[in-house]
Amino acid sequence: QVQLVESGGGSVQAGGSLRLSCETAGRAFLYMAWFRQAPGKEREFVAAMHYRGSTYYSDFVKDRFTISRDNAENTLNLQMNNLEPQDTAVYYCAVQRYGRGSYDFRSAYDYWGQGTQVTVSS
Repeated sequence: QVQLVESGGGSVQAGGSLRLSCETAGRAFLYMAWFRQAPGKEREFVAAMHYRGSTYYSDFVKDRFTISRDNAENTLNLQMNNLEPQDTAVYYCAVQRYGRGSYDFRSAYDYWGQGTQVTVSS
């Protein structure tokens, strides 16, 4: 069993920044990713990192969000800049071990964190 623990959520005004972190217990995974779920909507892909370092982003966060990995701290991070009200959602960290699907497929991920709330006001 893999436990993922997110932190760093909160409330900011539009244009502000937040940094999310996910403790990954030092394990290696094929992909590590961030998804988000807004009220009344399905969980959607935000960003992912392959274990070799390649990064992938959804179109709506490209150039505003940056996914990174801190090997010393065993964390996966998401730096979110220029936040918009439509970024309001619960953000989830997820990891994929065996390549069961594309990096942006929710069903391909094996373990999920409990989520952290991000609220952006206009």
